[in-house]
Amino acid sequence: MRKLSEKLFAEALGTSFLLLSIVGSGAMVAGASQDAGLRLFVIASVTVAALFVSINLMAPISGAHFNPAVSLVALFRKELSVGEFFGYFLAQVLGASIGVITANVLYQFPAIEISTTSRGGSHLFLSEIVATFGLILVVFSTWVKISTMARSSLIVLWIGGAYFFTSSSSFANPAVTLARTLTDSYTGIAPSSVLTFIAAQVLGALIAMTVIKVLDSEKNG
Repeated sequence: MRKLSEKLFAEALGTSFLLLSIVGSGAMVAGASQDAGLRLFVIASVTVAALFVSINLMAPISGAHFNPAVSLVALFRKELSVGEFFGYFLAQVLGASIGVITANVLYQFPAIEISTTSRGGSHLFLSEIVATFGLILVVFSTWVKISTMARSSLIVLWIGGAYFFTSSSSFANPAVTLARTLTDSYTGIAPSSVLTFIAAQVLGALIAMTVIKVLDSEKNG
């Protein structure tokens, strides 16, 4: 049994890798190309690669949530205690913030620069519901008996695809959303847009949890 401190460190480290990949790749490609499609492809590819590695490294330690929406569903499923949930949440937000700050410094931006990129509209709200719904469904699809590596492959395939088929480019993660307010680079999000994104992500997670219960009951029926 892993100590809680080890789990929290793994969550912070994995989430920092995730944000470093998103913000760092966004900063790199924004300076190299004006092609929106190429920018999105590069960011999605780098994110998928970093997330796949991070999940496989940290899953044996913490479960590799890297996402408060995942931890929230784990809480409701009694896989985490209330105390563990809040610990995971704080570790994820701290790790995500460190990842963004690191990426900012690597590309010679101010370490912390509040984003001015507004992301609003009902289409983005719906996109975040869809992106988070799919992610939670994949993470907790207990009726599919597969290895950690196979599940991580499904997770990153969903995230990579959702970058392109959702208009929000699939944040699907409250910690990611909060941390990306700390960069005014290509992948930033203005603080005024955060509440809408997080509300959509929580709603998507809750809908997914309901669907999972139905599918689990069919399996056990």
